Amino acid sequence: MKKPVDMFDRDYEWAALTRFITDTQPGATLGVVSGRRRQGKTFLLEAACEAAGGFYFGATEAADAESLRRLGTALTAHTRPPSPYHFADWHEAVDALLALDGAQPVPIVIDEFPYLAKANPELPSIIQNAFRPLREQRTGSRARLLLCGSALSFMGGLLSGNAPLRGRAGLELVVRPLDHRLAADFWGITDPRLALQVHAILGGTPAYRREFARGDSPSGPDDFDDWVVRTVLNPETPLFREARYLLAEEPDLRDTALYLSVLGAVAEGNTTRGGMAGYLERKATDIAHPINVLEDAGLLQREADAFRTNRSTYRIAEPLIAFYHAVMRPVWPQLERPGNAARVWQASRRRYVANILGPHFEQVCREWALHHADPDLLGGLPAHVGRGVVSDPSARTSHEVDVAVIGVADGTKAPLLAIGEAKWNDKMGIAHIDRLRRIRDVITRAGRYDTGRTQLLCFSGAGFNDKARHAAAISPDVQLIDLRALYGGDVI
Repeated sequence: MKKPVDMFDRDYEWAALTRFITDTQPGATLGVVSGRRRQGKTFLLEAACEAAGGFYFGATEAADAESLRRLGTALTAHTRPPSPYHFADWHEAVDALLALDGAQPVPIVIDEFPYLAKANPELPSIIQNAFRPLREQRTGSRARLLLCGSALSFMGGLLSGNAPLRGRAGLELVVRPLDHRLAADFWGITDPRLALQVHAILGGTPAYRREFARGDSPSGPDDFDDWVVRTVLNPETPLFREARYLLAEEPDLRDTALYLSVLGAVAEGNTTRGGMAGYLERKATDIAHPINVLEDAGLLQREADAFRTNRSTYRIAEPLIAFYHAVMRPVWPQLERPGNAARVWQASRRRYVANILGPHFEQVCREWALHHADPDLLGGLPAHVGRGVVSDPSARTSHEVDVAVIGVADGTKAPLLAIGEAKWNDKMGIAHIDRLRRIRDVITRAGRYDTGRTQLLCFSGAGFNDKARHAAAISPDVQLIDLRALYGGDVI
């Protein structure tokens, strides 16, 4: 299968689909593809069907009978049989799909599968029955059936626990957003500071550049403010209301007002359950269900504290939703009136830096340590990278650690490979390094981690002064990471 020339990256996903579709083993096989909306799943699967001569069906929100009729029409147009398909039920439809094989294995894609399952909850069980071992329709077929969906709460449960399709799938592929490096390449941005500013608003969702911003990318650092005004804050563009639609499209989110309030609380810096409950003036038990649903939908992410057992914080997983709640939602009536975007952005820019850009920079630093940093630099391969709060009983205070890199336990204690501090707008100096040294000493006394090789990482979006650079030059345990290093350059 030759990847389309206009498909950016997705090499891993294309290779996984190629292996699954071209697998020559006898019998029909089942695969599941999921991911948040706008990540290019449909483009990926349609391209796979075109490359391998497969069949693609995009479901819509419709009654069961209408979906069966649409599938029959699409299948008739694809195969051109002597008489058109008319399915009495999904048992007949699934068997007709499994019969679409030929000299080579053939992909069969059902996109937006949750719509069909919502109209007919028995559909996963019907597919399970169609794929049962030794069934003639399965053993005699070489169809590669791919179920795809964007409702993460539904798709995540499709193969879990006692779900009907558990154990039936030979592929479980998640199409994720582009990371900060790939996103910069995709947007054509070479300036790392500008790239991170854009990523803090739109993340790595491909559709936001091609369809939603119509290819409009900031021409340079001086164009960033104008770009925000003419794209994200412009009522005429699809990006303007996208954050609201992302929430409305999740099928399990019924009382949207409460879910919006929970996300708004997190955007305001209330990242614990107690903080959210206090902000909303509700009991913690009252918001437990909304938090769980937002987690299942992939909109809220729970992060365990690296230094305090049973403590955790939450962050909004989709940058555009975080930007909407921190910058747009508080002044929505102002933004809806044409011509106000520039005035609103000028008044909101400081809020964007404090509530969005700073926390996003910290998250990118953690992702760099987990996925991009050389293990030799850290002294080992990270098993987990998080953040946390270190209690200092002797000084009766506590210290926040933006980046905590934990290695694989090889004995009684897991090694703490590194701790780091991330500052977006501050030029870092020797005081930041001394602070990390004190925190490392406190962690050592606590005895939970092995700190014998703990590196001290300073991340800065504004650079480092001469004293910090000198300390890094003479101290092998001090590493300075600037924006250039985060985007693929060498560590200072």
